[in-house]
Amino acid sequence: MDITEVPLSQDSKGKKNKNKKPQKKSARQEGKGGGGVVEKKEEDLKMEKNEAESAFPPTFSVSEIKNKQRRHLMFMKLKQEKRKQKLQLKKKKKKEREALGDKAPPKEVPKTIENQRVYDETTVDPEDEEVAFDEGTDEFSAYFNGLTNPKVLITTSDRPRGRTVRFCEQLATVIPNAYVYYRRGLALKKVIPQCVARNFTYLMVINEDRKVPNGLVLCHLPDGPTAHFKVSSVRLRKEMKRRGKDPSEHSPEVILNNFTTRLGHSIGRLFAALFPQDPQFIGRQVATFHNQRDFVFFRFHRYIFKNEKKVGIQELGPRFTLKLRSLQKGTFDSKFGEYEWVLKRHEMDACRRKFQL
Repeated sequence: MDITEVPLSQDSKGKKNKNKKPQKKSARQEGKGGGGVVEKKEEDLKMEKNEAESAFPPTFSVSEIKNKQRRHLMFMKLKQEKRKQKLQLKKKKKKEREALGDKAPPKEVPKTIENQRVYDETTVDPEDEEVAFDEGTDEFSAYFNGLTNPKVLITTSDRPRGRTVRFCEQLATVIPNAYVYYRRGLALKKVIPQCVARNFTYLMVINEDRKVPNGLVLCHLPDGPTAHFKVSSVRLRKEMKRRGKDPSEHSPEVILNNFTTRLGHSIGRLFAALFPQDPQFIGRQVATFHNQRDFVFFRFHRYIFKNEKKVGIQELGPRFTLKLRSLQKGTFDSKFGEYEWVLKRHEMDACRRKFQL
């Protein structure tokens, strides 16, 4: 019987080769080519890293994620990671400082808008003779010399709403010797002579817009000056959490913070002259006017000494924020009054590090 050889095609050879399993190298062969295997593994790791980097480019931001929930989750995770890193750095620095002891370097002062403030030429030096002379001859000198006692009339714009009326009543409990009167549609030019005739030293007018207090005109009598403030963030006593009992009739202490320029100095004296010069320390009450970035924050507290080192404070309210709009010489006169200073927003608020008060 004759046997004929049939030649195999290339396709059939390829199929056979595919079916064959790759043979494992012997231990000797692995030992000989071990360095090559390690190099291949390193190359594979590098390739994987490059792929990961290409998947998330360095310019990737959370805002590019279109799904709102996913974006929020990613943002919260990033925030937590940053917080953890910050805490770790803080602990590390603390340990280093404890290890170094007295040789530790001084703490770094953080950069803020306040300590990066642009120097103002009108900054007041308390030992300046010119400033002392001006204080002795200005409109408030009679009060600071003890010749007059403050007497304040508080009124509102025409047809005030309940919130504005309550705000005026609560201000009258903060400022001693203050009286609230209904406006009755009278013009301020008619009100001012009546106040002078009845020995009032201040006229305070609370303006409102959409049932919310939004402005304050503070006129010192009888010779001025008159300051106009924008009022914001008003919170009455009922709206405050953990407030104390209503204030007593004792005269409070007054704290004025950060009124450094000539304009700020005059505004600080304007606020100081609202209250009697002899505070009654038995009442343990403090009225604070804190100037920060040209916003004047008013707070009213009661304090108690727990021991020689600790003091407890309790806010009594109300609280509000003032922003100076203008300072006018003399009493209120919107048409022919001479303005000492007027806020020009686009010019004065252009630099964030320059302040007027």
